[in-house]
Amino acid sequence: MAELSSDVIRGYTDTMILYILYEKPSYGYEIQKMIRMITNEKFIIKETTLYSAFSRLEKAGQITSFTDMSSGKKRTYYQISENGKEYYRAKCEEWILTKEIVECFIRGDRNG
Repeated sequence: MAELSSDVIRGYTDTMILYILYEKPSYGYEIQKMIRMITNEKFIIKETTLYSAFSRLEKAGQITSFTDMSSGKKRTYYQISENGKEYYRAKCEEWILTKEIVECFIRGDRNG
């Protein structure tokens, strides 16, 4: 089975995170676990990649964060903003177009 290049997925890690946050706020480890589960272990996001995405998304106003201690542990939760929902929808549309364009070049069998 082919291995996925990190360059291919890099532009869509924000989309994955926003997808998970669209329904409810969540914290880093839970988001990391959900990405593994949703992709059937085909994509495992590194902790450094995840937290850089949180920082980038928060600076862009697409997510906000808050601290919660109800579980007995201090956790930073992230939640999607209205701006983040708009960005998520735009990235979904972009993905459809990206997929259509790339498929133009892989439909024919040139593998042999």
